[in-house]
Amino acid sequence: MNQELSILQLVLHASWVVQLVMLLLVGISIASWAAIFRKLVTLRRVKTLNDDFEREFWSGTSLNDLLAAAAQNAKHSGPMERIFASGMREYQKLRERRIVDAGTLLDGARRAMRASYQRELDAIETHLSFLASVGSVSPYVGLFGTVWGIMHAFIGLGALQTVTLATVAPGIAEALVATAIGLFAAIPAVVAYNRFARDIDRVAIKLETFIEEFSNILQRNLGAQSASGH
Repeated sequence: MNQELSILQLVLHASWVVQLVMLLLVGISIASWAAIFRKLVTLRRVKTLNDDFEREFWSGTSLNDLLAAAAQNAKHSGPMERIFASGMREYQKLRERRIVDAGTLLDGARRAMRASYQRELDAIETHLSFLASVGSVSPYVGLFGTVWGIMHAFIGLGALQTVTLATVAPGIAEALVATAIGLFAAIPAVVAYNRFARDIDRVAIKLETFIEEFSNILQRNLGAQSASGH
């Protein structure tokens, strides 16, 4: 082959089905990168807000003051602060109903925090399934484009009496570009999915630990109040 083929030439000379597959994969790749950047920003913000609240929580600030701050900062609070506020509000509501049984108070607060924890985790995991789908499906979409392109190339070669490497190579190269684009879309999505899944697991463990620690604090407070009442 005297003339060197560029990627652009291969794309432009491919059949319309292969071009459609390539266009679809490019669109998926752009959407995947957008989801990756959004998730990076979200997880960084979640970590910062959780760390800030945790420092404030263990600084000795009273639970009532923390709840008041959480109510004021509701729109900009992090998952840990919202979980704390859910548990504390439920605890106070039960106290207002004159419920004095420690087990009932703790169970109510814990259930409220668990429900809030599940909502927060669902929100953090948004777009993660999309990245998993891109990582698993894109190579097969690219492979479909390649198979179709090779089939189309061989059908065209069937009309020729003499077939050489120079006549076969361009058609096959055009088809293989679809697989390359499929891998280009899939590899970053798989790497990002694994990284985000690991980061979200860390966030989940940290939130669960906080729920247990806050429950212990409430239990100690109830024990102290019960002892002072006697």
